[in-house]
Amino acid sequence: PARRRIAATGTIRYVTGKSAVGVVLLARSPKGVCAILLGSTDEELVRELKTCFPGHQFAEGDGQLVRELTQVVHFIGSPWAKLDLELDMGGTPFQRRVWEALRAIPRGATVTYRELAKLIGSPTAVRAVGRACASNVIAIAIPCHRVRHSDGSPTAFRWGADRKRKLIELETMH
Repeated sequence: PARRRIAATGTIRYVTGKSAVGVVLLARSPKGVCAILLGSTDEELVRELKTCFPGHQFAEGDGQLVRELTQVVHFIGSPWAKLDLELDMGGTPFQRRVWEALRAIPRGATVTYRELAKLIGSPTAVRAVGRACASNVIAIAIPCHRVRHSDGSPTAFRWGADRKRKLIELETMH
């Protein structure tokens, strides 16, 4: 799993809940939402969170996190709803460029890795764009599920091909 580059200051708080694509874990550093993970069980996602952020302290969340998680769960089921979260993306400058470009892809649309590389002004960095997508731990808010192969087929997705298909399906149904 990808490890995130955020300063190990303060406690990362988290909450979990159920969504249309399985269990969701939302985590927040003192600077903002630093992870939205998708999976099958709470335990699996808490383990993944701790792997992604070594050296941090963790605690269960509060009412603010529950409200943000509710917003994410609603957005998954109704992707035309508003998702307004303060993000702590961490990452390298290149990763942040890729992630910001992903955030600009309209709901229901997809792009290839090559198109994404061109969008960020690095047309030859296709593999690096793929690695940046694979390093994303803020699912939904940074919609790496909207990236596909140049032949139109879905790409690998850190949280499983079925979840990726379901997210795209939910976005194109509305």
